[in-house]
Amino acid sequence: MDFTLPPHIEDYRKRYRAFVAEHLLPLEQDPSAYDDHENIRLDLLEKMRVKAKAAGLWAPQMPKARGGQGLNVVGMAACYEEANYSIFGPVTFNCAAPDDGDMIVLNKIGTEEQKKRWLQPIIDGKVRSAIVMTEPAPGAGSDPAMMLTTAEKKADGWVIRGRKWFITGAGVAQHFILVAKTSDDKRKGLTAFMFDRDQPGWRIVRRIPIMGPEEHGGHCELEFDGLEIPDENRLMNVGDGLKVAQIRLGTARLTHCMRWLGLARRSMDIAAEYVARRDAHGSKLAERESVQWLLGEAAMQIEIGRLLVMRAAAKLDRGDFARKEISAAKIAVADVLHKAADTAIQLNGARGYSKDTILEWIYRYARQARLVDGASEVHRMVLARFYMQERNDFWSWE
Repeated sequence: MDFTLPPHIEDYRKRYRAFVAEHLLPLEQDPSAYDDHENIRLDLLEKMRVKAKAAGLWAPQMPKARGGQGLNVVGMAACYEEANYSIFGPVTFNCAAPDDGDMIVLNKIGTEEQKKRWLQPIIDGKVRSAIVMTEPAPGAGSDPAMMLTTAEKKADGWVIRGRKWFITGAGVAQHFILVAKTSDDKRKGLTAFMFDRDQPGWRIVRRIPIMGPEEHGGHCELEFDGLEIPDENRLMNVGDGLKVAQIRLGTARLTHCMRWLGLARRSMDIAAEYVARRDAHGSKLAERESVQWLLGEAAMQIEIGRLLVMRAAAKLDRGDFARKEISAAKIAVADVLHKAADTAIQLNGARGYSKDTILEWIYRYARQARLVDGASEVHRMVLARFYMQERNDFWSWE
C-alpha cells in the first residue's frame, strides 16, 4: 500500500495550501469580512473566487472539459483538507456543500441537456444550489420511506405538494434537486427532480435559526403548493429517487469528512502555536505531560480519520460504493473535529473561548457534524448490518 500522492495531486495540494495562507487566513482576521451569519461576505467571496479561478484551483471535483480540475476522489481528499484549513476555503474554490454534492451527482447521472441547463451554471459559479429531502416529523428524516411530499403526474409533468425543512443553502439557491414520493413502493416510491427558484408554486416559510455559524442561504423550511415540474426535469427514471439520493450522499458524506479534517488540523495548529510560547509556573505549556497527552491523542485521532477517508476515497475511485468505509469515516471524523476544536479551546484557555481566535467558530460548527448527512447512530447501524452479514470478512484486504 503506497500512500504517496501522485506528483500532480501533490502539486495541487501545495497550491491550495499556499492560496489559503496568502489570501484567506488574513481575511478571516478582519471582522468586516463576515456577513450577518458569520460567513464570508458575498462581495468579498466573488473577489476570492476570481483569484481562485485565475490560480487554476476552481472546482477541483469537476471535469476539465466543464471548467474544473478533474481530480479523482483521492485527489479531492488531499485538496479539500487543505481548502478547509480556512473557514472560507471550500466556498472560495467551489467545493462547499451543498453545491459540491449537487455537482457531483448531476455530473454522474444527468443527461447532456440536464447538465447544460442545471449543472454548468453551478460549476461556473453563476448560481448556487440546494438538495430538498428532509421533512418535519412525521415525514422523512433518516428514513426516506417516510416521505410525505408528493409528486403527482399531470399530463407531461408533475405537481409537487408538501413541506421540507433544514434545506441548506435554500436562501440563495437558484437550482434545486427535489426528492418526492411518486408511489407507495418502499424501494421505488421516490423520484428526483430539478426545479428553478423562479418557478411558482413554492415558497420559503422561514430561515431556521441555528447554533451557527451558517452556510450562505442558511437552513430553510420550504412549502410546496402546486409547483409544476416538466417531466424533462426528472432525474433518472421514475422510482429512482432513492438511488439518486444514495449516489449523491455517498460521496457527499466523504467530502464533508475531507473538509472537516482541514478544520481539525487548523484547530490543533492554533493550540500548538499557543502552548509552544505560553509560559506558566516556570515552563512552557508544551513541556507539560498533561498537555502532551491532549495534543498526542487529538493528533492520533486526526490521522485515523485521514486514513479512513483515504481508504474510502480509493475504493470510490475503483468504482466501489464504499458504504461501510464511508460510514466509518463519517463517524470518526465527525468525532475528531469536535475533539480537536474542544482540545484546542481547552489548551488556549479563555483565549480559545473568545472570538480572538477562530476556535469558537469551529467548535459551534463542529456540533452539526454528528447530525448532517446521517446521524452517527444511523451510520453505526449501517456498520452493524455489514458486520452481521460479513462477520470475519468485515475486515478484509482488497
